[in-house]
Amino acid sequence: MNYKLKLIYFMLCLLIMSSCYELDRYPFDKPSSGTFWKNEMQVHQGLMGVYQTLKQSNVYGTKFMTDSHTDIGIGYDGQSFPQLDNGSMTSTSGLVSKKWRECYEGVAQANNFIMNVSAMTDEMIDATAKTSYLGEARFLRSLYYFELLTFYGGVPIYDETTDVSQDFSIMLKPRNSVDEVRKFILDDLQEAINSLPVSWDSSEKGRATKSSAYAIRGKVHLYNVEYSLAIADFEEVVKPEYGHELYSDYAGLFLPGGDESSEMIFAIQNMGGLGQDNGMIYGKYLGTRTSFGSCWNNSMPSTELVNQYEYKDGTDVDWDALFPGFSSSDDVKYDVFESQLSEDLKTVVEYPTEIDKLKGLYENLDPRCAATVITPYSEYLGWVSNQPRLCTWVLASGTKEANGFVRHNRSWYSYLWRKFVPAGNMDGQINNRAHVPINFPIIRLADVYLMMAECYNELSQQGKAVQYINAVRQRSSVNMPNITETGHDEIFTRIIRERAVELAGEGLRYNDLRRWQLAGEYVNGTSARELTGEKLYDRVFDETRDYLWPIPLTEIEKNPDLIPNPGWQ
Repeated sequence: MNYKLKLIYFMLCLLIMSSCYELDRYPFDKPSSGTFWKNEMQVHQGLMGVYQTLKQSNVYGTKFMTDSHTDIGIGYDGQSFPQLDNGSMTSTSGLVSKKWRECYEGVAQANNFIMNVSAMTDEMIDATAKTSYLGEARFLRSLYYFELLTFYGGVPIYDETTDVSQDFSIMLKPRNSVDEVRKFILDDLQEAINSLPVSWDSSEKGRATKSSAYAIRGKVHLYNVEYSLAIADFEEVVKPEYGHELYSDYAGLFLPGGDESSEMIFAIQNMGGLGQDNGMIYGKYLGTRTSFGSCWNNSMPSTELVNQYEYKDGTDVDWDALFPGFSSSDDVKYDVFESQLSEDLKTVVEYPTEIDKLKGLYENLDPRCAATVITPYSEYLGWVSNQPRLCTWVLASGTKEANGFVRHNRSWYSYLWRKFVPAGNMDGQINNRAHVPINFPIIRLADVYLMMAECYNELSQQGKAVQYINAVRQRSSVNMPNITETGHDEIFTRIIRERAVELAGEGLRYNDLRRWQLAGEYVNGTSARELTGEKLYDRVFDETRDYLWPIPLTEIEKNPDLIPNPGWQ
């Protein structure tokens, strides 16, 4: 049975596993572990439950939305976390408590699995398989704890010796230190490296492998500025024996098929088709009213993001050279972008006077832009009146999908996401805008290359840093020129830019800016704006507190030993 099908089928294990969804609550209405954990089939079922928790909205399920509160994204409404943009987040915010709870749900699922499988005898499960399963669970537990560490700092460590069914009422540990949590994560990843296979059979594709564990361990080291240790792990990942290669078609990486390529070191598996709603909510939150199911585009690419894409010859766009007065006059910007519709709103009666120049600009950008962003006057295959319709993103008042236009839910003149957004009905693969069947990359090879470049640059090996940056830029479908920077600071600036354009929409920017301690510079005091210069809102990032989230007040009230983070008292 295909692994994705197994993931759906074995979600039933969530109803029979003895762990809870919260570390402080025991589900008395569930069957006990005495009816489970008897053979390898049940072990496989249980493991699928540990994987499934990755899709929780506040773990990885809406990770792609976090670009909305960085320099490369904009958003609106609760789905785009406005409290992170305007500085109003508190220890009582739902986002804060939900992320804590859902990450610990994953920890609880992993702990329950490890505890029960460890107790199984050789008669119940083959010893080699048992070791591999336990390594896989520890890999997943490391992901949940890495999320907790990255957002909250030191957190209480609960391992498999914590039996939630017995100890749920006394789980009141104080916070472990950052170093202790990191060591726990690294220990789990070492166990995973020791026991996971290099690859799986095609029917199990998508499960964690040895290179997945190396890649995540390298990232943990990088986040702790341990560059030599990170390099050792990343260099292991790129060895030929693991079979990872950059996928030739950048746009295809985020479509069925390419999303299972060897570039994906570890990705959340999604599936669609008749009766198979087991995807992620990209469509609803990233798609427009023209998209399948009529969607909300709560998150959008920012003007700052698109301005980071170079021309195909490697030069920067000079808007003022193309449109004199562009940077100093909002009126000029309206002239550049805005059209006028007929009274019945069905046709365009007046396009921008230099529309060909505008379209030519976008068409000549780094190809990653067109694969990532719906730019003005480009086309997008929507789903209108229950059939596919090719629509155009025209910046005008009153655009409607029924008339062949992309319809922005807020009627803003902004860029829109193309990456992860379903085109048409995906040839019958999508049934529900909340379940788009495109795998979500947690870590892929291009990300690893850029992290390697960052490490080598910090270790004064600029030549190797440039080598890996250029490898990403010269993917065959991208084919951007070699970079020419040679100095440390210039290469680091280039890495910041390359990570923005290569990984846009993948939910990495927020953590990047925080680990670099650059969120104040890139976010605080900036304004989200329409293409015409109209201000939408101001961004706020308080450097005295916002590099870590607050410990949820609800958790502190239950456990006073959970000392608040600095600035959140």
